[in-house]
Amino acid sequence: MGGSRPPSPPALTPRDASDAAAPGLRDPGRVFAALADPRRRELLELLAETPGASAGVLAARLPVSRQAVAQHLAVLEECALVTRRRAGRQVLFSVRPEGLKATADWLLARTAAWLGR
Repeated sequence: MGGSRPPSPPALTPRDASDAAAPGLRDPGRVFAALADPRRRELLELLAETPGASAGVLAARLPVSRQAVAQHLAVLEECALVTRRRAGRQVLFSVRPEGLKATADWLLARTAAWLGR
């Protein structure tokens, strides 16, 4: 009757917007699952040494196919541990330290809470 509308959802703050693009920042379980695979940990180490590497460059340094590396990188990207950017026809990957920091912060908070009991 009255033209009342339901309230609008709250606007995303800049931090919420980045978190929405990388849900792994809020889910330590996804990070733990990704890091449980030794190949993914190895990929993170390689990316830390060679930021901006392509899946092909990384695969050349590992005993796995480029397709396997691409799949591992997709998992790491889903949990906000790596980022991708296009450079012409190539997709280049880099470590995203804030993804690991968010999980480390969660661990530190849990440790402090559990020790405080």
